[in-house]
Amino acid sequence: MSASHELPRWADTVLVPVLSVIAAFLVAGLVVMGIGESPLTATRILIAGSLGTGEGLGFTLFYATNFIFTGLAVAVAYHAGLFNIGGEGQATLGGIGVALTVLHLDFLPGFLLVPLGILGTAAFGAAWAAIPGYLQAKRGSHIVITTIMFNWLASVLIVYLLVNQFREPTSMNPESRTFPAQSQIPFMHDVLAVFGIEIAPSQLNLTLLLALAAAAAIWLLIYRSRLGYAIRVVGANPAAAVYAGISPARVTILAMIISGALAGGLAVNELMGYQHRLLLEFTSGYGFVGIAVALMGRAHPVGIVLASVLFGILYQGGAELAFEQPAITRDMVVVIGGIVILFAGALDGLFRRAVAAVMPRRLVEA
Repeated sequence: MSASHELPRWADTVLVPVLSVIAAFLVAGLVVMGIGESPLTATRILIAGSLGTGEGLGFTLFYATNFIFTGLAVAVAYHAGLFNIGGEGQATLGGIGVALTVLHLDFLPGFLLVPLGILGTAAFGAAWAAIPGYLQAKRGSHIVITTIMFNWLASVLIVYLLVNQFREPTSMNPESRTFPAQSQIPFMHDVLAVFGIEIAPSQLNLTLLLALAAAAAIWLLIYRSRLGYAIRVVGANPAAAVYAGISPARVTILAMIISGALAGGLAVNELMGYQHRLLLEFTSGYGFVGIAVALMGRAHPVGIVLASVLFGILYQGGAELAFEQPAITRDMVVVIGGIVILFAGALDGLFRRAVAAVMPRRLVEA
């Protein structure tokens, strides 16, 4: 980035993404107008369907939980100069890990089985990400190519395991048996009901708190720890890292391990918190959306949380929009999401230059 486009951190992390989202929704409004629908009505339905009711808010935050995990996974690798697009595969292995853990240790009480299930998820996701990390660090294999390949390998592996290992003999469905009750993470509406707080039932469960804790932990790791400093140095300048006594190979592998463990959090939310069994395609593309979330959030945990809520609104509100206005199909909602990704990612520099041009020079140089 040229000096003339340098911005204060608050402007780069807050103002530029906000302008990008506003522009994206204006363009999406033109798309909606093009099919003969009212953009204002569509926006009202989108917001009301995702935030206007307790049930809608619950579903929005459930989706946001998935995006927080996958966004953080991309961000950690990004800080190390790596583009990890293997979140889908790492989450898939995380699902296999949680299924193996809770189904084979079903004799344990919940206060042991739930943490072990979470650890099993993180361990399998981390192990699956460590292999591309090792190949990048030690063999020079490009991380993008290897993580794509590992996504496909994971999809084949879970099909084999569900059909030949996990599937009940009397069932034709490629899914595992139901997880033991003590391994299931409670739904938020059930927990709050204990305290006399009534909210509408939804998929939202206590994994949301785990996701927020993970965001806080990653902030501390990246910005307040020695390892985080090493990750950022390697990502900024590997040669300088070597000069400073930091091993880029070691940092690469560690960053991918942490990234894979975070991607496994998707399996915690979907399987331990909602589905309560292992099934095909439970990742539903959340790993790929995590890339957009990380880019929009500037790879910062706070930005990732906010971007995750935005995409949660698009997912939940989009479903309501497709139901209320059949002319706006789910494919059209996907197009709207793509426009947001385009403006927040590919056209990011356009808005940064515009902000730098209109912002007083004394603020730009501050």
